[in-house]
Amino acid sequence: MTWTSFLAMSPAPQGSGPQGGAAILLQLVPFALIMLIFYFLLIRPQQQRQKKHQQMIEQLKKGDRILTSGGFFVTVLNVKDDRIVGTIGEDVKVEIAKGYVASVVEKG
Repeated sequence: MTWTSFLAMSPAPQGSGPQGGAAILLQLVPFALIMLIFYFLLIRPQQQRQKKHQQMIEQLKKGDRILTSGGFFVTVLNVKDDRIVGTIGEDVKVEIAKGYVASVVEKG
């Protein structure tokens, strides 16, 4: 008789813990707790930051002074659907994608 056939004939171990579906649910509890912690520490704050940034971009108007993520201070001349037209100096106009606006420095 080989070891594999001997192990196949041996009875399944009997534990004192829960059986069947309850055991699976108890194994999923730590995973659910980890997901809940990730949601409250990482995902939710990021969503709130994105929402505030989107509101800031929607409220931009002519005359506002903004700081871009590239480090340029820009005075807004016109707000289009997907970009902002502004000036960084005398007779120097630039177009900036709305996603690259880091903050509003002063309202116009």
